[in-house]
This record gives sequence, C-alpha cells and structure tokens, in this order.
Amino acid sequence: MSKKTSIQEEKLCSYELEVMAVIEALKKIRNYLLGRKFRIQTDCAAFAKTLDKKELTPKMARWSIFLTDFDYEVVHRPVKQMQHVDALSRHPVMLVTSDELTYKIVNAQESDEYIRTIKKLLQEGETSEFIVSNKILYKISEDQELLVVPEMMQVDVIKKAHSFGHFAATKTEELVKRDYYFPNMRRCIENVIKNCVECILVNKKRGKGEGFLNPIPKEDLPLSTYHVDFIGPLPTTNKNYNHIFTVIDAFTKFTWLYPTKSIAAQEAIGRLKLQQKTFGNPSRVINDKGGAFRSKEFEDYCADQQISNVQITTGVPRGNGQVERENPWSTNSSIDQDVHRRPD
Repeated sequence: MSKKTSIQEEKLCSYELEVMAVIEALKKIRNYLLGRKFRIQTDCAAFAKTLDKKELTPKMARWSIFLTDFDYEVVHRPVKQMQHVDALSRHPVMLVTSDELTYKIVNAQESDEYIRTIKKLLQEGETSEFIVSNKILYKISEDQELLVVPEMMQVDVIKKAHSFGHFAATKTEELVKRDYYFPNMRRCIENVIKNCVECILVNKKRGKGEGFLNPIPKEDLPLSTYHVDFIGPLPTTNKNYNHIFTVIDAFTKFTWLYPTKSIAAQEAIGRLKLQQKTFGNPSRVINDKGGAFRSKEFEDYCADQQISNVQITTGVPRGNGQVERENPWSTNSSIDQDVHRRPD
C-alpha cells in the first residue's frame, strides 16, 4: 500500500514521517494484525526512541495510544538491507531513450550542419567537449556521454520526455538531460510545453473570471451624453495652460476644447459648469476612470446635478473612442483660448 503525503504532512520531521508511515500501514491492515504478534522492520533507528519519550507532541501521543492496541516488536535494519523497500518508495526512473528514437537521431546527425561543424572541429583538435564513437557524436558532461540531438529531432525528444507526466519545463529538462544534449534546450522545452494541447486543456484560468461586455446604449437626443477626457501634458503657454479638457456630444459630435492648468477635478467641474450655462446639464458623462473623474468631489457634483457618471473599463481606451479620436487633432491646436468646432 502507499499514500501521498498532504501539504501539512510534508512539513513533518523525518522521524515523524517514519512513525506516520507505520501508523498508516497498521490502519490499512488492522483487521489482520489484532490479536497477533508481529514485527515492524524499519531502517529508522529513532522510531522506537521517539515513542519512548516522556514528553510527546499531541500528534505523537495519539499515535502512541493507537499502537497500544497491537502486540508488536520493532526491529532495526540497516539501509543496505532495506533496498527492496526503498525501491518501491522512490520515484521511478523514466527513460526517454529507446532503440527507435536513438536510431532516428543517429541517422539525422549525418545531415545536421551543427553536428558536422563540431565533428570537423574535433578532427582539427579545436574542442575537447565532444567525442565521436562509431561515427556518433556525444557530449562529455561529468564523466557521462550525452547523445547530441540534431535540430530536426529535438522536438521529438522533448515530446517523449514531456509525455511521461506532462511535467513543467524544469522537470522535463531534467529528464532530457539524463541522456541527451542540444543547445538552447530550456527555450526549446518551453516552446514545446507552451503548445502542448493536453496541458492547455487541463490548465484552466485561475483568479477572477472575465466579466460580460457591457455596451453603452445610444440615445437619439442632442446634448444628452458627453464624452469627456483630459489631453496632455502639452507645452505650457504664456498663461500656464498645459492641458486640454475635451467635451464631445455623443449625438451631434460637436466638440468643445477647454484649456486647463491641471487635470484636477476642480478643472473638470469648472468646464462642465461653463457648458451648463449655455446648454444645460447632460443626462450622463462618459470618461476613462481618470483620477479627476473618480474623485469624491466629481462624484458629488454629478450626484448633485443628477448626472450619471459612466466610467469605461480601465486600460480600454476604445470604450471612450469618440473623445480619444480627438486627441491627435487637439495636440496640434492652440490652447490659449477656448475652442469649439463643428463636426465635418
């Protein structure tokens, strides 16, 4: 039997994990052991000593009480005599190599330009990092010979290693490096994993989900909806104006440009009050969530004047596209005085 440790259990000390392993095994086969004497063979010398301590943690105390139901003796065995148990508890060695894959790599080496260049350098004695054996190129790495993979076979080698468990880039790289070598391995592995269909289907997006689109309804009434925005900073004029407050009527596309000295809420409110004197208040203003439009002062003004303050999604300027299209035109305009123009 086997059991995967939880996140909390992984934090236990080694001797606590040894005791926990025995406890889990006894729980699994409890019905076969009650009333019978048996031996617990372990390579952990601290197992018996841990349970004999006078001061035990609450967890260890519960385990000690559980063990009182059984008639057992603990036998310590050296690690060398427990290899048959360790073999089952280790992560299996996954071999990427295979006769068919190796045969394809060997044949592809003969037509690879990179490998032929290295073989030429070896003949000239200009490199000692590689070796040729039976016309096959290997790279010498820590007293190990790694088969050099030609470019046309690199993806196949990576896919075979990745298919063992669809591991991430680091684990897949470890598997490939056991037997193979090719330059820019990490980058190639990341590209293959990025395009793995199985991984794409399994890895779901986490975090807050995407919201629904919320189009702004149009109104067939002039001076009912204003698109507003600040432009700048621009070169400062003699009167210290360096921004433009733009107002566009959504229905007629009539545009007003007001010079301002800052992008504060007071500037926006002051220009809207100028609009109010001539045209009255709109039913709503649409803006880009700028600091001035999100301020409490601007919110209070809109609430007091019964104006709906509509704010578009952050980072999506096309949501307020009518006023954004005016920005390039306005940057070339004089801002010494209030300007308005009619639509073309």
